[in-house]
Amino acid sequence: MDALKDRLKAQALDEGFVAMRICRPDAVPEVAGRLRAFLDAGYHGQMGWMADRVHWRGDPAALWPEARSVVMLAESYAPEDDPLPLLEQRGRGVISAYARGRDYHDIVKKRLKRVGRWLIDVAARADHPAQIKVFVDTAPVPEKALGQAAGLGWQGKHTNLVSRDWGNWCFLGAIFTTLDLPADAAERDHCGQCRRCLDICPTGAFPAPYRLDARRCISYLTIEHKGPVDEELRPLLGNRIYGCDDCLAVCPWNKFAKEASDLRYDGQATAPLGELAALDDAGFRARFSGSPIKRIGRDRFVRNVLYAIGNSGTPGFLPVARALAADPDDTVADAARWAVTRLGG
Repeated sequence: MDALKDRLKAQALDEGFVAMRICRPDAVPEVAGRLRAFLDAGYHGQMGWMADRVHWRGDPAALWPEARSVVMLAESYAPEDDPLPLLEQRGRGVISAYARGRDYHDIVKKRLKRVGRWLIDVAARADHPAQIKVFVDTAPVPEKALGQAAGLGWQGKHTNLVSRDWGNWCFLGAIFTTLDLPADAAERDHCGQCRRCLDICPTGAFPAPYRLDARRCISYLTIEHKGPVDEELRPLLGNRIYGCDDCLAVCPWNKFAKEASDLRYDGQATAPLGELAALDDAGFRARFSGSPIKRIGRDRFVRNVLYAIGNSGTPGFLPVARALAADPDDTVADAARWAVTRLGG
């Protein structure tokens, strides 16, 4: 199986992944306790799906009992520019680096399926019939914990996976297989005394290193949170209208970041706030077709845009905000009235 593993790694790299490692499905017994503590503290906010199928989410071996190995893969989406200076462009809304282009779920899953089919074919020719299941972020799979167990990297103080070889700008994918492939050694923590990711968070979303309170995380607030955002947090969103890259951008391990292998991840990092605020449902769907942004819908997106308008300090946006104060969606209307007040209207 060692030779097959080496060939599998070469195939994965040829497909565009920056790294591949392997672990056992039962390699993360600590996940169940960490997940329970996270849920008991209420840190998941409105993400009720995290409490669903909690047995599978806390025990990957239970997800598919026939699986003997988990092939963990990382794909880079490292941006060419530093996202932090974009936060000074007050007339424009900032989009998280991972969401600037095409939806990564589709791109990564297709790559995983190609690698998986290759593995099945090669194993069959060697008289090792196998089955696979592929997962990209949409199933109850603790990808980051499995990534650390497989040796891809470690979960940093910001809770995201970090690698000494490619930093932290990466998507993770998993191939569960019935093949008994040689496992890699787990990676150890290399954060040391660094706490840049914790200190830069505008909302103080980290109650302690390695712990995230999603209810204060800007990525959660702009993507997962439904309804109005607490007024105390709105000024802290700045001009971020979809996600937040601050804690990722300051990680010193990004000096080893790998260039994204797929140009489809590239796209517009910012967009004019006035133009975005004017989008109706049809316009929103057309503009963000094929983008991960599309899944939050027009109303939640325009809500975010109005918070950015309120934070812009630009009275020229007052007519746009006033017009949306009568929007049929109550949350959009509330955000518009808040923006008007913030702009002195």
